[in-house]
Amino acid sequence: MKKAIAIALAIMLIATSLVGCNSKTPGTDSGKDTGKDTGKSKGYEIALITDKGNIDDKSFNQGSWEGVVEFAEKENISHTYIKPEEASDAGYLAAIDLAVQGGAKVIVTPGFLFEVPVHEAQTKYPEVKFILLDGAPHEADSFDPDIKENVASILYAEEQSGYLAGYAAVKDGMTHLGFMGGMAVPAVQAFGYGYLQGAEDAAEELGLEDGAIKAIYHYTGDFEENDTNKSTAKAMYQEGAEVIFGCGGAVGKSVMSAASEANAKFIGVDVDQRYDSETTITSATKGLAASVISVLEAIYKTESWADFGGKSTVFDAKNDGVGLPTTVIGDEKADAFDRFKSFDKAQYEELFGRLKGGEIEVKRSIEVKDPSGNATADELTSQLDLKKVTVTTR
Repeated sequence: MKKAIAIALAIMLIATSLVGCNSKTPGTDSGKDTGKDTGKSKGYEIALITDKGNIDDKSFNQGSWEGVVEFAEKENISHTYIKPEEASDAGYLAAIDLAVQGGAKVIVTPGFLFEVPVHEAQTKYPEVKFILLDGAPHEADSFDPDIKENVASILYAEEQSGYLAGYAAVKDGMTHLGFMGGMAVPAVQAFGYGYLQGAEDAAEELGLEDGAIKAIYHYTGDFEENDTNKSTAKAMYQEGAEVIFGCGGAVGKSVMSAASEANAKFIGVDVDQRYDSETTITSATKGLAASVISVLEAIYKTESWADFGGKSTVFDAKNDGVGLPTTVIGDEKADAFDRFKSFDKAQYEELFGRLKGGEIEVKRSIEVKDPSGNATADELTSQLDLKKVTVTTR
């Protein structure tokens, strides 16, 4: 009886969320948001399941959802998002179950936390197409990818985006950098490794002495906005950091707050965070919305699902899947590089062209002994070939 009541309450909660979110209400034949059920409920066709964060996290969930909304509204397709009851494999699977019960034919899952749940769901629901961002399905006790034909595994070259950010910061004259990652998972690690390599190459081009660039490197162990993370960022700024690359979802909000108080700079991640704080000089972005739209177009418009289904597809500089923002939303004449002192769009485009053409190679991973994934200063220095950059970990 308790289990039945719990299930009923869960379904009622999701039904409520469908009316409250900015998506098309299930049951509207037109697919437009009427704000009420017409009595001809047919459910929603595209559903996004959020991870630990919220739909307005200024990061992965939001960027992915924006892609769903842009495509679905243009094509007049019903859509919604669901926030799981709990951030666990069981919680994510329960949310997927509810999405399918609601009629979802396509389910978007943003983040590596969905790798194990999607591995189970891909077999349980072979008629449903899954778009798994930033990961590949695998069993709980194995990291070997097992991607069925109904799953599109989308990956990003985070190391390239991080490289561009680190290079830009040093080219702009900054010599004391900070990095605050969330958990030391592959995507976050790649951002950080690229950041250090970009700083190293820029320092080399500028002819700086060995050790001229100082970098404080830290993983928070979470993806949260909290006082602890703000205090850590505040301490890094007090120790001389001119800019901190906040790479951990809502962790960035803590860094922004500390940057404002310290009159310092911040580098965003995943999506353009320029609009969230005057301290944001740029953001190491992934084409989250663009990649979601690309796969949805393959499903609904070009009938080319085979280009994505059953395999991993990497979005990188070659297909404009990563980069720094080059435009300001709502103002075509604005300069997206106006928060730098000297680094400009022309320099960026020249650098991006070299990265896109394969002239620049960026390491994505290194050998880390600690099971947590937290690299030591020696591991970072030796394996990333750092000479101009001196790293301190905390």
